[in-house]
Amino acid sequence: MNRRQVLQASAMIGAASVLGIPELKAAPIKGKTPPLTTEEIAAIEAAMGKKGAYKEAEALHTTSLPRNDLKIRVRGEAVPISFGFGGWASIKKTVDGKSAMLMSDTVLLQEEVNPLISAAHANGLEVSAIHNHFFYEEPRIFYMHLHGMGAPAELAKKFAATIRQSKISPANQPQATTTDPADQSGNTAAGAASPSTAKKAFDTQALDAIVKHTGTENGPTYKYTVGREDLTVMAMGVELTQSIGLNSWASFSGTKERAHVAGDIAMLEPEVNPVIAALRRNNLEVVALHNHMLGDDPRMIFLHYYGRGEASALARGFRAALDELGKHGKTLNHSKH
Repeated sequence: MNRRQVLQASAMIGAASVLGIPELKAAPIKGKTPPLTTEEIAAIEAAMGKKGAYKEAEALHTTSLPRNDLKIRVRGEAVPISFGFGGWASIKKTVDGKSAMLMSDTVLLQEEVNPLISAAHANGLEVSAIHNHFFYEEPRIFYMHLHGMGAPAELAKKFAATIRQSKISPANQPQATTTDPADQSGNTAAGAASPSTAKKAFDTQALDAIVKHTGTENGPTYKYTVGREDLTVMAMGVELTQSIGLNSWASFSGTKERAHVAGDIAMLEPEVNPVIAALRRNNLEVVALHNHMLGDDPRMIFLHYYGRGEASALARGFRAALDELGKHGKTLNHSKH
């Protein structure tokens, strides 16, 4: 930019201020969130009563909250907790380092929802979403997202106090052998291990070739987690990244010939109906459509889906949905499908 262009730009910003137009602000630099300190991480884990996982690339700490006390069936068949019945709580600083956000997804029986709402409000946290992720599951499960702003240690204390009397508290969970908490990836968390393993049940190399990503084995489930690297999404000064819930995922359970798949697609508004159409063309069921966060910019919509059948066919459905992301612009334009 030459001297003349600089002067013109300065004049435009000055005029905007005089006219009452909001001043232009520099876009946040992707990946520049200040890291949590060793002391802050220790304080979070002390409050939570459980060791978590710190992802340096995202400057984010996550505590997994699997519901190992539950036995879940989908379409009459037992499925592992790692299939999609694990919660999580993540803490990440604002890009200016002056505050931090707690974002969580909690896995609840119907009768547990409103007591947790009351506990969250009593402890200074807010509810950002309540919804289903599944059809056909027994018992009926709901998912509630909680969030809060403040110092990292204080947020962990508030969340720990909120869940203290509930089954989702680590102190109230049965002991179970789990996978590495670092495998937790956004909307589900590590669950109980099983004698069966995903790599014995599935041709994981063939699935990877279809999805064009490498999945993660989590006991009997095989899971893909795909971030939105094409977007910079902000909420209350925090850059939302893959491990704080900005991701699309697919979790496989069962066998190569008779598989279940469940997952979530993170979408901009113009992507919603193209993704729905792609899933239905591939015989995947749309289960839910909703928000997860409050104050996110651009606004993100999340779609949960479920399918049953041959694993490679289910994987092609997930890939078809991913192929719709990033190609429909950011402005909603109503049209026929």
